[in-house]
Amino acid sequence: MLQTFDPNGVPPFGTARIRGVNWLGVWTLYVKEVRRFTNLYLQTIVGPVVTTLLFFAIFALAVGSGRPAVHGIPFTVFLAPGLIMVAIIQNSFANTASSILSAKIQGNIVDLLMPPLSDSELAAAVIMGGVSRGVAVGLANLVALSPFVSLQMPHPWAAAYFALMASVCLSAGGLLAGIWAEKFDHMASVTNFVILPLSFLSGSFYSVALLPQAFQLINAFNPFFYLIDGMRYGFTGVADSNIGVGMLVSAVMASALWVVCYLVIKSGWRLKA
Repeated sequence: MLQTFDPNGVPPFGTARIRGVNWLGVWTLYVKEVRRFTNLYLQTIVGPVVTTLLFFAIFALAVGSGRPAVHGIPFTVFLAPGLIMVAIIQNSFANTASSILSAKIQGNIVDLLMPPLSDSELAAAVIMGGVSRGVAVGLANLVALSPFVSLQMPHPWAAAYFALMASVCLSAGGLLAGIWAEKFDHMASVTNFVILPLSFLSGSFYSVALLPQAFQLINAFNPFFYLIDGMRYGFTGVADSNIGVGMLVSAVMASALWVVCYLVIKSGWRLKA
């Protein structure tokens, strides 16, 4: 049916008045997500830095003094990129997961669903909020570790790429987990039985090349391995896998999780009564 407009350019009732991307709405929601963690910076940024420094101290003092070089790299230099990536993974996931789950439990999830934002815009704003926290924690850890270990970063593009891919993947994963979970116990189970094992058992503290062949094959199916290995390549120039394969795997995983987030939000599963 042909629709007509009045001389003043006002569309008839029922016609969508927002065309293209609602940039203001996306920016507003993004800023809200960023302020969630910046207002609690002692918990969301300083806390992860302290945890990373504790891990570094334990491994460097208790293990590192007698540990031989790994691929010709001092153990502390080899260790630092893995610790930075683990912090990025955990905090990107936690930001979006806690945001969505808290909104559901407190009953204000409607505040996310009612504004004039499309499903893709809503997903993008929330995911980018988690990405911002992941990147912020990664940079904070880099600054904190710098006085204790010499990080040359021969391939900064690789460090930046894999940090971004890890933040996107885990932020999207946290969004899905937050939608699925109905209470904080559910979220804790995902963190304890999925996120922590996959991140700790993917070469964050050791070289996968030193493992038996069977375990190397298992690690090849762990997507976190490519994220950590890529980050270490950026800082040391050494990797246990093909960097091109790692870039492809991480990009595919990030894209797939982003699309799944959009589809789940669009369906309204566990979001809309």
